[in-house]
Amino acid sequence: MRGFSPFAIALSILLPLLLCPSARADVELGSLDLFAQDNPDSPVPTGLVLGGAVISGQARYKAQDNSTYIVPGAVYFGEQFMFLGDRARYYFHKDDTFAAYGYGRLRFGNLDPDEEAAFRGMDKREWELEAGVGASIITPYALLSARISTDVTGRSNGQELLLWADFPIVMDKLLVMPGMGVMIRSDKMANYYFGGVSESEATAQRPAWDTGTTFSPMVGIITSYRFSPQWVGMFAANYEYYDKGIANSPLVQHPGELYAGFAVGYIW
Repeated sequence: MRGFSPFAIALSILLPLLLCPSARADVELGSLDLFAQDNPDSPVPTGLVLGGAVISGQARYKAQDNSTYIVPGAVYFGEQFMFLGDRARYYFHKDDTFAAYGYGRLRFGNLDPDEEAAFRGMDKREWELEAGVGASIITPYALLSARISTDVTGRSNGQELLLWADFPIVMDKLLVMPGMGVMIRSDKMANYYFGGVSESEATAQRPAWDTGTTFSPMVGIITSYRFSPQWVGMFAANYEYYDKGIANSPLVQHPGELYAGFAVGYIW
């Protein structure tokens, strides 16, 4: 059995949005790989899956429009290694009750003053590489996970901690896995990617804003269905209810952020 992602944070092919640098979505696909089995009926296959996805969701900032992406992509589920486009895991321990792993992610930038007039005078939010560790406790009814990561490129110099519970239901070729948890971000991470405005960036229309450390509840669902030995389809949705430090930012347009995606992939 297997679990979250944080989000992880995943539906196979599916969130290859992760391969699209312009995509600003952040869908947790979880520890889906813990369910991967090398048989023709498993809803989560092992090996390489190539396919395409449609991903749609709410823009984070007022100056941005909601977006829909149609993107190709690939994911890989192995015994110790999982690759989901913009993030990967390597398990250094895995058994029937406990799994521990190293984690890496490429987070894309999400604010560019050259693209939107409303951001003029602000510093561009660049991409960053994050690394960390995580672990999952596997029970008959839930997957309880924790993951911590930090910026290793010196862009935000921030950290994230994800605490998550998945509740997987496997019915032959179908996996349905609702989940819930909380994303805790350091003030540096939240200010850089989630609505902070420094004193040097502030204007009369855009007052300075410090998000502080943020605690954002999240809920999500992942489903996967094995149509045939070679084809699998997946759907995932994720909603983050922003901490007030994010929601009240002069840049942010919603109290939360919803993203959903559907994908179909071919198993090699």
